[in-house]
Amino acid sequence: MQKDLKIYVAGHRGMVGAAVWRALLAEGFSNLIGKSSKELDLKNQESVNSFFQNEQPQVVIDAAARVGGILANNNFPYPFLMENLQIQNNLIDAAHRNEVQKFIFLGSSCIYPKLAPQPLKEEYLLTGPLEPTNEWYAIAKIAGVKACEAIRKQFGKDFVSLMPTNLYGPFDNFDLETSHVLPAMIRKFHEAKKNNHTDVLLWGSGKPMREFLHVDDLAKAVIFSVKNTLPEHLYNVGTGTDVTIKQLAEIIQKTVGHKGEIVWDSSKPDGTPRKLMDSGKLNALGWKDSIELSHGIETTYKWFLNNQENFKQVKL
Repeated sequence: MQKDLKIYVAGHRGMVGAAVWRALLAEGFSNLIGKSSKELDLKNQESVNSFFQNEQPQVVIDAAARVGGILANNNFPYPFLMENLQIQNNLIDAAHRNEVQKFIFLGSSCIYPKLAPQPLKEEYLLTGPLEPTNEWYAIAKIAGVKACEAIRKQFGKDFVSLMPTNLYGPFDNFDLETSHVLPAMIRKFHEAKKNNHTDVLLWGSGKPMREFLHVDDLAKAVIFSVKNTLPEHLYNVGTGTDVTIKQLAEIIQKTVGHKGEIVWDSSKPDGTPRKLMDSGKLNALGWKDSIELSHGIETTYKWFLNNQENFKQVKL
């Protein structure tokens, strides 16, 4: 793999894109392109086409998306559907039209049916209803997966989709209105600790099970996909192990040093009962995660402490 390949990382300032950018540099890839949303509006088809025509990237990694947790998905269904469709469609089509050699589309485990057998296998896609609380985002991501599959099938191009499980790590979104469960818990326990160890109220029963992958491990999977030609169009990226939300809360509480009580609000939705990924296909090709959950949470909390004035605040 030539280290001077021209690689465009869409969404390079987000949690995933920043991790991919760091991993590419660490691997010796130096010809990287990144544009902020002010420099390039990915929702604007004409602007994206012009960018591809001018820059002619050889590899595109799509880490750009409108993201958020259950609350954000519930409250803003239209932008979660439409903006994600616009972003990915513009990138995929421009890459196809401009003869990009390799396109890596990053999605989410929420593409799979709510009650699919566990662990989730790639072939379970489109076999049942989605989780209603995040179906808008999921439908957009499914469309991206199928678009890449269609280009691969019709034109034989190396377009591949990676579906990570729940991600966390540096540059995550810690805004309590729009964040995912793990960063939201870090902030809640931290603020409760500062406020004389007051009790922490958490959504749901604590019983659902979730799998968590450090974003640097996902970045290594992306690098693996850049350096190798993968034989299929869709791969799960996860750890193969999960914990209950209650266990996650207890790990974070211990890491933060919070001494108060955890109170569960069972009137709030739990979401999918369990969501564990089967990453056997990618494991068999040579990729494996390496960051253990408690260690990953510890390093993420340290990052949070050092960046409280700068962490992402999503405004809707």
